[in-house]
Amino acid sequence: MPVTQADKGKAFQALHQGAHPFIIANAWDAGSARLLTGVGFPALATSSWASAGVYGRRDHAASCDELMVHAHAIVNATELPVSMDLGNGFGATPKEVEDIYRQAAAAGLVGASIEDVRSRSDDAMFDISEASERVAAAVEATRSLGYPFMVTARADGFFHGNTDLDDVIQRLQAYEKAGADVLMAPALPDLESVRRVCSEITKPFNFMAALPGLSFSVPELEQAGVRRISLGPAFYLAAMAGLASAARQVKEEGAFSFIESPLLSYPELVSYMRE
Repeated sequence: MPVTQADKGKAFQALHQGAHPFIIANAWDAGSARLLTGVGFPALATSSWASAGVYGRRDHAASCDELMVHAHAIVNATELPVSMDLGNGFGATPKEVEDIYRQAAAAGLVGASIEDVRSRSDDAMFDISEASERVAAAVEATRSLGYPFMVTARADGFFHGNTDLDDVIQRLQAYEKAGADVLMAPALPDLESVRRVCSEITKPFNFMAALPGLSFSVPELEQAGVRRISLGPAFYLAAMAGLASAARQVKEEGAFSFIESPLLSYPELVSYMRE
């Protein structure tokens, strides 16, 4: 029988309640979604950086409509639950945020994240009350769907120059009260900070393993209290790094030795794809 959106929503919710943390793999197109599904990850997510890259743009330069089309393509490429990186929710008001999260559900997604950054251009943050209202709007949009839809609320201070851990914790606690299902604070500087955050909240915490110097192991993150591990644009950057290396070899050396030792064989790649 076909896997329904409700099936995916229930499966995604259950992953957050498991005995151990799980890894949600970030895909950037239908092909990468097929490969990550075939490798055996239990759920997929989009990445705003990687999604913009598919359109040949920088992070956060793609429109909401473009990102919805992109996310829908990934949903259609896999039987796994898919969560979307929705930036700061795009809407100028909580009502607009609510409408956009309904669009995300209509695109087949069973989860989406929302940041508390007002503007990427100057690192401006929403204040806690306004950010909480936006989280509550995202939650309101998803509670009447008839199946679980996991809203992940992010406190992005460490990404944008606000390295006050107490403020990050206060924000996460406020977003938890607003109804968020999962909490996230990218770029925490060390495991002790991760451990402290996890001890101050009751909802599952997502750690993003995407920044140099912060690639802690799964056992270390589990001991710190992490329940979910995402990779942001890390897989996309790894793929682009391989392409860049091969391209430079051809252009600068006139050589093709990368063909002789591919990291992925043609038969294996084909095995992940649909007819």
